[in-house]
Amino acid sequence: MKDFSKYQGIIPAFYACYDASGAIDPAAVRALTEYFIGKGVKGLYVGGSSGECIYQSVAERKLVLENVMAVAKGKLTIIAHVACNNTADSRELAAHAESLGVDAIAAIPPIYFHLPEHAIAKYWNDISDAAPNTDFVIYNIPQLAGVALTMSLLKEMLKNPRVIGVKNSSMPVQDIQMFHDEGAIVFNGPDEQLLSGLAAGAIGGIGGTYGAMPELYLKIRALFLEGKMEQAREIQNECCRIIYKMCSAKGNMYAVIKAILRKQGGPDCGGVRLPLAALTPDDQAVVEESAAMIAAAIAKYC
Repeated sequence: MKDFSKYQGIIPAFYACYDASGAIDPAAVRALTEYFIGKGVKGLYVGGSSGECIYQSVAERKLVLENVMAVAKGKLTIIAHVACNNTADSRELAAHAESLGVDAIAAIPPIYFHLPEHAIAKYWNDISDAAPNTDFVIYNIPQLAGVALTMSLLKEMLKNPRVIGVKNSSMPVQDIQMFHDEGAIVFNGPDEQLLSGLAAGAIGGIGGTYGAMPELYLKIRALFLEGKMEQAREIQNECCRIIYKMCSAKGNMYAVIKAILRKQGGPDCGGVRLPLAALTPDDQAVVEESAAMIAAAIAKYC
């Protein structure tokens, strides 16, 4: 039986790092990786939604992962999201990720065309075959991908011995329970329900807002493991309020988070890539209030 302990914990989704011209900034990638190591998180999920993967080339995504691994290898669990909207590029990224020594690769289903389940299974298995010595994680995010992971598709995928589980970003907590009961390990995806996901059987969490307030999510999990549910729920509720505030800006939430990171003394990760919306001058108030809420919550609970 495999030892999944390296996946147990809080795993921030890594943010895209750009320079002033909008190109990938390798120095910022390394600085952000070091920053997360210092926060005591379990690992990093690289090249997913928070990494703006859908707007980056294969070469750019390779560059990001190379610089993360240069700093994190042997220090953090690294899951590399490698899916592109075609099999060939996805396989290229999978093989590249394995060559760097990542712990696992992950993939959403193909988007735009609604493929039958047998075609999605072939897509995922073809990607997995390109990294034959690496664990594979299904990324279920139906609200963005337009395709939901079904029990029949999961059962088919679990025939592949490299498929270990699901990064589940669907909103129904029941999905976590069902996938877990089928024998898959499950990472909670929606940050607003980390505590609920853990209670339903998630091994840990992978989240897009974890990077802005890792201390709070680490505390939620610690309290959950101690059975202190009331305290954990209080912090979870505060995290939700912070998320709602960050999402109230006109600019994209990741633009808000990167501004918060700079305010916290973290690395400068630049802005977001078009067509994601940049911050407007009015959004500075959202950044300030969100940062203040995070600081107050950390002071109170951590």
